[in-house]
Parts: sequence; C-alpha cells; structure tokens
Amino acid sequence: MYVDVHMVYRTLREVPDMVRAAEALGLDGVWASETAHDPFPAAALAVEHSRRLLVGTGVAIAFARSPTVLAHLAYDLAEASEGRFVLGLGTQVRAHVVRRFGADWGPPAARLRDVVGAVRAVWEAWRTGAPLDYRGRYYTLTLMTPAFSPSPHPYPIPIMTAGVNPRMCRVAGEVADGFLVHPLHTPAYLADVVLPALERGRARARRRDRCAVVASVLVGVGRTPAAVREEAARVRERVAFYASTPSYRRVLDHHGWGDLGARLRVLASRGAWGEMASVVTDEMLAEVAVVGRPEEVGERLRERYRGRVDRIVLDGPSLPGDEILWRALLDRCRA
Repeated sequence: MYVDVHMVYRTLREVPDMVRAAEALGLDGVWASETAHDPFPAAALAVEHSRRLLVGTGVAIAFARSPTVLAHLAYDLAEASEGRFVLGLGTQVRAHVVRRFGADWGPPAARLRDVVGAVRAVWEAWRTGAPLDYRGRYYTLTLMTPAFSPSPHPYPIPIMTAGVNPRMCRVAGEVADGFLVHPLHTPAYLADVVLPALERGRARARRRDRCAVVASVLVGVGRTPAAVREEAARVRERVAFYASTPSYRRVLDHHGWGDLGARLRVLASRGAWGEMASVVTDEMLAEVAVVGRPEEVGERLRERYRGRVDRIVLDGPSLPGDEILWRALLDRCRA
C-alpha cells in the first residue's frame, strides 16, 4: 500500500518545498485538488521538483474543461514526468458546475464515461496519426490537424475517476484505470458498497485488468493531547462540510446517520458554518476520519486499508511540517 499526501498550499510558491519535503520523507505521491486553486499548475510544479513521486490531480473537475483541453494537460505532464502523472477526474455537483464554472450539466455518470472515452480518443490520434473521430453521447471530436498534434511519447497516462455513490463506482470499474474514493467514506462503506460496485463495473465491461483503488483519508495528527484535540476539532469541521452535501447521503444512511445529514443540510443552507461541527458525533468522526498521535494514526491506517486499497492519500498533515511526527506515522503505517 502506497502512502501519498494531498498538497495544501496558499500560493504556488509553496509547492516546490512541499514536494521536496514529501520526497525526502519517503512518501510515494502527491495530489493536487481543485478547491481554491486549479490543480494543474501545482501538478506541473510537483513534476518539476520531484524525481520519483507519483503526481496526480485529485481531482480535476471534468465538466469544467473540454476533453481536448484535458488531453493536452495530461499528455504534457505525462511526458514531463516520464510517466509519473495520473489524470484524476471528478464531476462535482450540479450547482458548482453550472453556477461556479459556468459549464453544462448532464447525467454525471454517463457524461464522465464520455469524457474518458473522448480524452483517450484524442491521445490515440496523437500517438498513431489516425484521424480523430470520436462520436459520443455528449462530445463529438472530429478535427485534429498535424499543427495541433504534439509529438508522440511512450508514457502511459492512467485516468482515475472519483465518486461516492455506486453508479460512479461502476463507471470507474467499466472505463477507468483506477477509482478515487472520496474522503467521506468509512471502512464499512468501502467494503459493502464501493468495492462491490467497482467489481460490478468490471464485470459489465468484461475487463480482465484490475481497477486500482486510491482512498483519500481525513487525518488529524498531534503529538500531545492538546494538539490531538485541536486536530479533532479541525477534522470534525471537514466531516460536517462533506456530510451536508445531499449527494453524499448514501454514506450517512449506510450507518443510520441520515438525520444528522438532514440537520447539517439545514445549517449549510442558512450559512451557519460555525455550528455544523457540533452535529458530528464522536462515532461519526471515528468512522470517517483517523485522529490521534502519529503512531496511533499510522497503525489505524494500516489496519483499515492494507489489503483493501492500493494507495491512501492523507488529507490533513501539512508539508513541510514536523519531520518526527511524519516519520513516526509512516513507520507505523508501513510496519
């Protein structure tokens, strides 16, 4: 099981030091998300300032860009990294796609499947010189001239798709090289819903290759009891934010937490962000996140995920940071 980290930064100037620190600590990969920043500039910097790290977008919003734009971005990063780049794609929810990005919305599972097919069709045209002729349900691409085609390169470009609900898991099993598990998950939801749905997707597509599983994990780490309590409060706010999203209700319902989700949605609709963390119970926090001293966190991560996923992406500890804390966590996680 590989151990990666989400890149959390205020400005792009912080990314080179963060990436060098991750590599020095022995982490296996870094992922850039589409939150306060576009993930691709950070991914480019991560590629430039690392030598062995896997670099991925976790995630880039698929519907905010055309398939050809995504194809160009990933193709160049794959070449620059000599095959260390992963294109991670997610759908977001309708309000953000339409009102924040000003893009079109469609049935997310079917449209994401179409995006993956279109991006791969563009890459195939560049690599083989064959005419571009992709005709999908949402995208039609039929024009690619030599002047706009980059030179072929030999590096593979995995596409991983993200999601929460079974339909999105099945899409990954059908068409993607891997599945990015949303931070709002629990070990039970992973075992009972996510992994079986991935297998159903593989069976439907009659795939013999496996679909890699990458799980983002909300983590809070402290070296003292006071620091652990502070981290727990921070992570509780993150859990409350995610759990207020109607699209993620299935995770809550799986544990009988539907009433808590309803309360969180009401508070979010009022903009009462400061009150939401108090709704998250200790039980919910313990199931969704991993919080504690570095040795405890490392051991729990190993127990939860080894043998079940291929990689975990830690969403919490910042880099550069406490080297002793990081090494204690990683040593126990890999023991």
